[in-house]
Amino acid sequence: MITFKDVTIKYNDFVAVKDLCFDVNDGEFFTFLGPSGCGKTTTLRALVGFIQLASGKIFLDDRDITDLPTEKRDIKMVFQSYALFPTMTVYENIAFGPKVNKVSKNDIDQRVREIARKVDLSEEQLKKKVSELSGGQQQRVAIARALVNKPSILVLDEPLSNLDAKLRVQLRNELKNLQKNFGITTIYVTHDQEEALTLSDRIAVFNNGIIEQIGTPREIYEQSATKFVCNFIGDNNNITALVTKYPQLFTQLHLQDKKEFYTRVEKLKVIPEGQPYIPNDGEVVFNGELVDFEYYGIYTKYTIKVEDVLLRTILTENIPMQNQKVNVVLNQKDILQYE
Repeated sequence: MITFKDVTIKYNDFVAVKDLCFDVNDGEFFTFLGPSGCGKTTTLRALVGFIQLASGKIFLDDRDITDLPTEKRDIKMVFQSYALFPTMTVYENIAFGPKVNKVSKNDIDQRVREIARKVDLSEEQLKKKVSELSGGQQQRVAIARALVNKPSILVLDEPLSNLDAKLRVQLRNELKNLQKNFGITTIYVTHDQEEALTLSDRIAVFNNGIIEQIGTPREIYEQSATKFVCNFIGDNNNITALVTKYPQLFTQLHLQDKKEFYTRVEKLKVIPEGQPYIPNDGEVVFNGELVDFEYYGIYTKYTIKVEDVLLRTILTENIPMQNQKVNVVLNQKDILQYE
């Protein structure tokens, strides 16, 4: 288990992260998620030993590693740029760590070929220079080089950000499968919410040097603890104007002053005008009009005007846009509310 206890990191007078307290369980895929400059990479680098703490402690199991040199922490890092040796072959890149650790040639060869098979690198690719490989193949080499020394913890800093969208999806699936197969504790840094939701066992959402929420992907998405988390994760509608104008309709909400109310775009139901619909318990129905749409292939994102509020929703079926009057259904159990 990794434990951060009251960790604060400063750059001169600037506080990069403040009073971080959290645990990462053994074998867990744990993601630091947040916008640029929020402190997630700083926290990762502190774990690896690249940054000195201003205060607090970091523990690996019951061992205090706060002041331990990087090379003695049994943590391997995969950088955003992969940090491979371009003039070396794939084999030489993977073998570099064991060679520095003075592992025997036979053991090095066995380790390199074993890890290459696990990350789907062929014998032919082992002979190539890394500069001859694609971005996806280079990423596999970087992961293999990190894993060949059998570390207890693997950390990855935005490892997919340099790849095209289709390859990112393919490789994040491979990453998760590799992590499951190895059972290795993995810390992953990203600003991409989709990556975080699909890969993680748990997510820590960072904002301005603090952690706003830690939870499973479902908890982070369905039960966002703060307004920042709600707006950073997923796509939302701010329905505060409707709730405050018609409080008598929202009897299941805890209506208080200075609260804001949101609902996820996919939670809205849209019923064409004239089509019979009997609201279920907790549902509130408003009249609206389709005013815009964006076609994404497998779904369409519609914009609906309800009084002076523009609501967005995602539908898989096509609705004609010509002066289309609709009913919009909000379910009170799906509404998130924040001070």
